Amino acid sequence: MHVVRRGVVAPLVVVLAVVLWVTLPLWLLVAAALSPLLPGRWRALRLLWLLVLYLSVEALLLPTLLGTWVASGFGRRLRTPYWEGIHYDLVQGVMWVLFREARRVAHLEVATQGPSPDAHPGRPLLVLCRHAGPGDSFTLVHALMHWYAREPRVVLKDTLAWDPVIDVLLRRVPARFISPGSGADLEAEIGALASGLDRDDAFVIFPEGGNFTAARRDRAIARLHGLGLHRMAERAESMVHVLAPRPGGVLAALEAAPEADVVLVAHTGLDHLLTVADIWRELPMDKRITMRWWRVPRDEVPTGRDAQIEWLYDWWERIDDWVAQHRPEELPSGRSQRR
Repeated sequence: MHVVRRGVVAPLVVVLAVVLWVTLPLWLLVAAALSPLLPGRWRALRLLWLLVLYLSVEALLLPTLLGTWVASGFGRRLRTPYWEGIHYDLVQGVMWVLFREARRVAHLEVATQGPSPDAHPGRPLLVLCRHAGPGDSFTLVHALMHWYAREPRVVLKDTLAWDPVIDVLLRRVPARFISPGSGADLEAEIGALASGLDRDDAFVIFPEGGNFTAARRDRAIARLHGLGLHRMAERAESMVHVLAPRPGGVLAALEAAPEADVVLVAHTGLDHLLTVADIWRELPMDKRITMRWWRVPRDEVPTGRDAQIEWLYDWWERIDDWVAQHRPEELPSGRSQRR
């Protein structure tokens, strides 16, 4: 798969970006002609610009990453602190560009509530986030890097590695691509990634294991009943905005990083954006997204497997209640946005 992704998909992305720029005047005319005929304000132009931006960033980064591979001794020194720092800088720069334009084009504001992850600097963090759409991981990683100067270690599904930049870049910093159901020891992989955190690291995990949908919620409840965990299944049934958390990865991270505080993150506003069709339908969004942070000092996290599972479910019920009470706020059309 590495050969296909890097030998076929990566060059194809560069070719698509070049073709798109060469033919951009034509696409602009088509998008401008279609926009007045479609619902929304210049929806086709907005989506076209996001596509152009994304492909352009990918096409510029791929040769840059090839250059860093050569400069690092053909990959021999890539995992040293110096080169990991360079790649974190590349991640932060890309996230800043994409996040800035996504907010402007989609007309979004992002507001934060609660103690920020830098409220007590110098402590490594385990960040447990609600999973509700691809936009949440994008926003969370940007917030940790750009607003709070943290270096995130992220657990991702291996399907994201089909994006060639994600595949190459995140394999050069501490991260893990996992494949649920593959038979691999996922808890051991997560524990290895969470070990050795330093003072500016933030280990990021999404305990639900996937984006929230009603069908996934039903399957998660049925799975708990099937395992004989009827009490947990009943608690999962009481949560209507989140999936029942899968505790294995969280417990492995807690064991591997006993010195780390825990940060829990919830957000509302991106829940329904799961596909390109969803983004198309919503542009421009005219919404304020709220991210809520809770920080739990490590000495307040219980010890013991059963107690930690109860603690995790308690927090997920609290997050479910918060989501129910905080829906995205509508913004006046055309209003400029700031953090």
